[in-house]
Amino acid sequence: MTLTRPELETDYTLGRSDLAHFREHGFVKLKNVLSAETIAEYEPEITDKVIELNTQDVPLEERDTYGKAFLQVTNLWQDSERVLEFVSSPRLARIAAQLLGVQSVRLYHDQALYKESGGGVTPWHADQYYWPFASDRCVTVWIPLQETPMEMGPLSFAAGSHTFEHGRDLPISDESERVLQEALAEQNFPEVSEPYQLGEVSYHLGWTFHHAPPNTTDVPRRVMTIIYMDAGMRIAAPANKNQEIDLAHWMPGAQPGDPVTSPLNPILY
Repeated sequence: MTLTRPELETDYTLGRSDLAHFREHGFVKLKNVLSAETIAEYEPEITDKVIELNTQDVPLEERDTYGKAFLQVTNLWQDSERVLEFVSSPRLARIAAQLLGVQSVRLYHDQALYKESGGGVTPWHADQYYWPFASDRCVTVWIPLQETPMEMGPLSFAAGSHTFEHGRDLPISDESERVLQEALAEQNFPEVSEPYQLGEVSYHLGWTFHHAPPNTTDVPRRVMTIIYMDAGMRIAAPANKNQEIDLAHWMPGAQPGDPVTSPLNPILY
């Protein structure tokens, strides 16, 4: 595959402090991972696909908390060669492998998360609640497609919460926001809530608790995410209905105990 922006193939240099921060806090924010030119090259196609493939037709004010949080469209790479270029980036995948401390990573799936103008809070949660994985070697890269001030609803993390097991059984909901807000504060996990510069991205572990404030601006918060897993990941017995759905949807035909080898989960680095 010939990439339109060769930057997506080049290495990004992680410092020792970046690796240490990720190990200690369960997330890291990295500046200048993508240039403004690269983002401008791919953002229109990603946005067009979100508009085309989005199935949410309920007015914002009539949705529940989850529905108000964002428009969510997954596996855009299956519908667009241009998005496939972006999602397949060796640059982004190599960072994931280095942070996880593994030799190789697979794609779990991509996911566009567009918080509309007036979109509400994204409640506290951990992504791995939804994923039937046998280990914690999975990570999400969160890529804003514009500069993201606090008013737009950037991702906020509970630093160090990847070690905290309370609340891992909670889906995104009003309950997760209430219960985890209190529990994380009681455990003194600092909340790191900062804007994102253009080209800055973050990586967070599957068990790192995070949330996001509302978007009070008059434009959508456009974000693309890619979820990576250790290439040797095995499937765990689903712990909830959401994991059962994920197993059937993202790893078709596989059973608990199997390695993840589905064509939907190609090795990216």
